Amino acid sequence: MSVKPHWIPLESNPEVMTKYIHTLGVPNKWHFVDVLGLDDELLGMISKPVVALIVLFPKGDKMKSAEEEMCAKIEKEGQEVSGSVYFMKQTIGNACGTIGVLHAVLNNQNENDFKLAGIISEFADKTKGMDGAARGACLENDAGICEAHSSSAQEGQTQAPAAEDKVSAHFITLVNVEGSLYELDGRKPAPINHGKTSPENFLKDAAGVCKKIMAIDPSEVNFNIMALTGGEPLF
Repeated sequence: MSVKPHWIPLESNPEVMTKYIHTLGVPNKWHFVDVLGLDDELLGMISKPVVALIVLFPKGDKMKSAEEEMCAKIEKEGQEVSGSVYFMKQTIGNACGTIGVLHAVLNNQNENDFKLAGIISEFADKTKGMDGAARGACLENDAGICEAHSSSAQEGQTQAPAAEDKVSAHFITLVNVEGSLYELDGRKPAPINHGKTSPENFLKDAAGVCKKIMAIDPSEVNFNIMALTGGEPLF
């Protein structure tokens, strides 16, 4: 029985994540910022355009139970998922941060001012047309992304845990693809379609999904949300 590889977890830190995506080959215009709150006033402080949210939250028993119920409901009732959604499975322990980043970037690679280069462009070309499992397996053998991840994992404000450590916190990504808001989680069987959205309403709609996730276990306060934006800072 093969042992799955493990990476050192990434810290939910906009500066670290921004440097990471620029190392991978994302244009310098694009960067991560903290989402300080989910009400309209605080969302309004984030410069536009916002093309993705990356959410970090602890996966306690209530969260796991709710996710299992949602996946079972989708399996029974079905859902519409665009073939344009770039989705990959997580086959590497503690790699959810990198998979969150890849989901955020590669679901926007055809947008204006999002011309990719270098490591991430090569990975996009290599995995084009693959299913989620094949993309996850491909990531295991991508030396460029592995090296960039390892370097970024050492740059957070807190001491990085060991690669083999079990980490309860988990990253997911929210994106707009062809007018639908998708939740992308490499631990789930498939993308989850949360309904219609638009570039103009994406941030508010995605914040609504975040509120629903947070409401699953109101006693849990350790949530962190970052937005991928191409706008200039407002302050």
